[in-house]
Amino acid sequence: MLSVLICDDSLVARKQVAKCLPQDMEATIHFAKHGEEAITSIQEGKGDLLLLDLNMPVLDGYGTLQKIIERQLNTKTIVISGDIQPEAKTRVAALGAIDFIQKPVNGEELTAALRKHGFVASSNTSTCEIGALDELIRDCYQEVANVAMGQAGNHLARIMDVFVKLPIPNVNLIEVSELHMMLSDLDKNDTTSGVCQGFLSDGISGEALFILSDSSFTDVAKILKVKGPIDDQLQLEMLMDLASLLIGSCLSGIASQLDMQFRQGHPVLLGQHQSVEELISANKNAWRKTLAIEVSYGLEGFNIQCDLILLFTEDSMEMMNAKLAHLLED
Repeated sequence: MLSVLICDDSLVARKQVAKCLPQDMEATIHFAKHGEEAITSIQEGKGDLLLLDLNMPVLDGYGTLQKIIERQLNTKTIVISGDIQPEAKTRVAALGAIDFIQKPVNGEELTAALRKHGFVASSNTSTCEIGALDELIRDCYQEVANVAMGQAGNHLARIMDVFVKLPIPNVNLIEVSELHMMLSDLDKNDTTSGVCQGFLSDGISGEALFILSDSSFTDVAKILKVKGPIDDQLQLEMLMDLASLLIGSCLSGIASQLDMQFRQGHPVLLGQHQSVEELISANKNAWRKTLAIEVSYGLEGFNIQCDLILLFTEDSMEMMNAKLAHLLED
């Protein structure tokens, strides 16, 4: 009997992939939360087929594929990831992955890939039905953010012709006054510039914050092939362009998963050449608590660090929970 190993740091994603496997597929299913667990399971004979995410803690998908090669492990790998940059697909193929499927996983697409590589017969079907469990909602938000972040990263990668390093999204329900604590990855000695943009839909509202370290502007100018001195006005233009690209792409990715559309307000400059705490203080939110989703983007080979933070009002969570209930397992 075929042994299938599903490796993803998201519990929701692992269960969703399992639900999307063909209904009559004769296989034993195993799970791993990161690459190190996956390697151990494969060595124990639990992974004839590995369904692998890329962005994970401890050991990511790229590192997992590399270790499979180094240890000459007998497994076939299909990558299932929200990182859909062309370079990501090229890299995993070079590391031995036999196929690449975009998140959120689609049952028909997964079945087609399994059929293509001889893991199932043509008569097999998939169900991919997901129930609801309230205690998994945070994991669900993280998985939705992961998919949206991958779409935004792909957009950025194609426009700027770079490889975007995608981290694991940070999701928390916090006091608005604690927001600066989410940005601890930024250099405390570096000044920053930031943009705020509101968004709204039926029953859901919030604000997006885009923060770029001032030390990033030199390399941003290199990528954009900007000539001449990089004064405050040019920095402002680059800041607004990057903010518009990432905020718009990420909100679009979330909206598509919620089956809705966001109306976006005009971007507002929070400040230039200030500390993170000063920028956050300039953002006068009317609500006390917020669902905060933070994504820190980096560009490979460049000294560029930017943070995108999506803040949803506490009242928005009821509608979002209802919209996302289909992703949860009962």
